[in-house]
Amino acid sequence: MPRDTRLQKAMSQWGVCSRRKAEEYIQRGRVKVNGHPARLGDKIDPRKDLVTLDGERVNGAPKAEYQYLMLHKPRGYVTTLQDEQGRRCVADLMAGVGERVYPIGRLDKNSEGLLLFTSDGAFANLMMHPSKKVSKTYRVTVRPDASDEQIVAMSDGVYIDGRKTAPATIRVLDKQPGRCVLEFVIREGRNRQIRKMCEEVGLEVARLKRTAFGPLKLGMLKPGTYRPLTKQEVAALRGAAGLSGPGEKK
Repeated sequence: MPRDTRLQKAMSQWGVCSRRKAEEYIQRGRVKVNGHPARLGDKIDPRKDLVTLDGERVNGAPKAEYQYLMLHKPRGYVTTLQDEQGRRCVADLMAGVGERVYPIGRLDKNSEGLLLFTSDGAFANLMMHPSKKVSKTYRVTVRPDASDEQIVAMSDGVYIDGRKTAPATIRVLDKQPGRCVLEFVIREGRNRQIRKMCEEVGLEVARLKRTAFGPLKLGMLKPGTYRPLTKQEVAALRGAAGLSGPGEKK
């Protein structure tokens, strides 16, 4: 981009939001350039000026330098880049990336499913920040059969580690004698949250799989493999965190 690029055009090219939405954010005072409130018509040097939206940096190194990936984490791997106990790490599965990337959040050793990785620290913070409430969807097999009362209790919130969980959306996917498959949609990221919620109401988790992170779905990605996210998928995740309107062109 040239040194005297209009601010709203730069924000659009960075994939933050559309030009129209950028103008709206600027008028509302949500955008700052080098710490000062931006105004419509402002021009910036994309290589030097610091641009923030709601206090979050939206520019920096060119986006081509950042990696955004999704991994289908298998059971038996810990979400860490190195383990002193010699356990298998998700980093072992990302060896072919060619650049150091970091997991966004975590899945415990016995859980599986969608795990995001990136080299973009600002993006990782955006996805994990509690105030953004980006949803995570899980397919959870529990034993024994879950009653309506247990499902309602977990949906309304139960106390784990001395603090009540936020309301969750839970629905029954399948029921068989002695087991039940539930879908959980939560907007928190507390340690082993779903396992502890189930334990609190007397259920045992036999299998836990994350199937979606915000609008991003695991799909048919095979266990132990990863793929890069498309620009549209990255933009959709940003949108889920409130940085753009849904369905807008990037």
